[in-house]
Amino acid sequence: MAPTFSLLPFPLFSPAKTPEPGERKLPKLMMKPIPIFSVLLILLFSLARSQEVGQALSPSEEDCNGIYLSYVFVSREKEFPRIKNASAQPYAFSAIATILNAGVHDLKGWKIFIGFQHNEILVSAGQAVLYDGSELPAHVGNGTYFSGYPQSDLKNAIDTAGDMTQIQVQIEIKGTQFGVKSPRIPMPKTIKLANDGYKCPAPTLKRSEMDVCCVLDPKYKAKAVADTKFLPRQNGDLTLSYDVLQAYGSNYLAQVSMSNNHPLGRLDNWNLTWDWMRGEFIYTMKGAYTLKKDASGCIYGPAGNYYQSLDFATVMNCQKKPIIADLPPERANDAQVGLISNCCKNGTLLPPTMDSSKSKAAFQLQVYKIPPDLNRTALYAPQNWKINGLLNPDYKCGPPIRVSPTEFPDPNGLLSTSSAVASWQVVCNITRPKNKQSRCCVSFSAYYNDTVIPCNTCACGCPESITPACNPDASPLLLPSEALLVPFANRTAKAKAWAKIKHYNVPNPIPCGDYCGLSINWHINSDYRKGWTARITLFNWEDFNFAHWFTAIEMDKAFLGYENVYSFNGTVMEDRNNTIFLQGLPGLEYLIGETDGPNPLTDPRVPGKQQSVISFTKKKTPGINMVKGDGFPSRVFFNGEECSLPTEFPRGDGYRASVKILPVISMALLVFMFINQPWLL
Repeated sequence: MAPTFSLLPFPLFSPAKTPEPGERKLPKLMMKPIPIFSVLLILLFSLARSQEVGQALSPSEEDCNGIYLSYVFVSREKEFPRIKNASAQPYAFSAIATILNAGVHDLKGWKIFIGFQHNEILVSAGQAVLYDGSELPAHVGNGTYFSGYPQSDLKNAIDTAGDMTQIQVQIEIKGTQFGVKSPRIPMPKTIKLANDGYKCPAPTLKRSEMDVCCVLDPKYKAKAVADTKFLPRQNGDLTLSYDVLQAYGSNYLAQVSMSNNHPLGRLDNWNLTWDWMRGEFIYTMKGAYTLKKDASGCIYGPAGNYYQSLDFATVMNCQKKPIIADLPPERANDAQVGLISNCCKNGTLLPPTMDSSKSKAAFQLQVYKIPPDLNRTALYAPQNWKINGLLNPDYKCGPPIRVSPTEFPDPNGLLSTSSAVASWQVVCNITRPKNKQSRCCVSFSAYYNDTVIPCNTCACGCPESITPACNPDASPLLLPSEALLVPFANRTAKAKAWAKIKHYNVPNPIPCGDYCGLSINWHINSDYRKGWTARITLFNWEDFNFAHWFTAIEMDKAFLGYENVYSFNGTVMEDRNNTIFLQGLPGLEYLIGETDGPNPLTDPRVPGKQQSVISFTKKKTPGINMVKGDGFPSRVFFNGEECSLPTEFPRGDGYRASVKILPVISMALLVFMFINQPWLL
């Protein structure tokens, strides 16, 4: 009897047929091989049968009772340019990251961290987007977070009968990595689930595969929320809502709402952008407009092929990444583009501490879709949201998260409410500026030292090409106080002359400027037994005005002694420790821009300037020492942007007399002795 294999529906080899009369009889165990084409058919049939029975899982997946994560390195190929330095040679690589819900609970809004470590540049990530909204290609050499798109939730196997399309997502990763050549494999440091309430042990590494099973943390106590199929709304410095108000087969009406929640957060002339992921385009808008009105992307793309009879001359925008700006106040009551609540503020979002009525914004847009999304329920929010302003904090925005539909009050004042068809929330948080990436800076000075410590070199970044050449890494040149009123391009002569008087070293090339559009000088004005005073001066080097400006001063050691500010409106912020909030008095809310000097041909330009004196008492801060730097702020903000601070304080020996006191006393004693004892002569 011929042997058979249990995985196959029939034997791989068949017994030899019975010989005809006159033929040589074959041995009993001799078999005839089946042709290779038949073998392939057999294997395909067996594979299909095994898939019907159930997908084979690895032992680690089988044992996981939570969220199973894996990272599998697939391939790597040397790419151009070819470099002799092996550590700098780029390689194109591909990998697959898998997220499988092997637990009993749904995983909503999944987020994973992959700890890349070989200077990777991510080029594509199928079925996912970068959580911080970064554009591709993106440098992810320090690791990065992924979130799901379009499948952001993973259901459990029990409620889906084990449907892998609903409980598992595979991220197809392609990118470039540097310096890891074969046979070494460029694996990440770690992989973990970043959702709240889960804990992940160290992953297991098996050469080209890394996996881990993350389970619910029994000690985690989630906030009590209503049991819905959507994630609860989150808190953030700036929250945006994308609400679908009306849905049709080929298009829908959406509203974007913004809410500034940070006491120091602010946006001026905001620009909002996102990525359409499924070929959508903006047909009309109210309450805002796109900076570019161009229909070419539709006419020459899939939208033009589908909407043959649509007049694209009236289309607002067909870009994959539109840039949206606010309308000016005079268009608020325009019947065609206005009449939207909270619209048309010229892009200004003030912090709620200044004016809560100006801390919100909104606009509406009509969005057209393309196949295969031509039904009312095929609704997808755009991804990779970004927002920035004129001189404001940097915001990092997360991905849109599906939340329960937003409820709106009846516009006629009735008690009824209406709900959105679908809603997504985007949460943006302020990030602290990195070194040499701020947009404002601070200089320090004091009555006991006649030298000013200016803003740091390249505090707000340096241009790529600077003429004449300067050193972006050198310490800034110390200045006389009058040089603060002079643009940096005209300060060099004053700085060199001051260095010559003070015998300071002048490096060659000289340090670069700060390149900041706004600078602040903090000057210790006086120090007496019961108190002390400081003077703050704001300099606007831009060619535009700052309307309704504010600055916030964080004082670690002197805050409790704050008494009063005399030319500004000062407020102690109760919700932020050690912070004094300063803004212009009525009629002085505008910090004007830079203007020409008295004689533009010879005189340098003059910055817009405002200043005030601030008084402090020592009653609540005994032992405060001005010379040791206790009177200088630890953080300074202008319009929400954190300013760059000097790295040192003015020293207390800079204003001493050039004659030492001890030799003077000694000489006086000698003269007295010679007068009274002439014999000593």
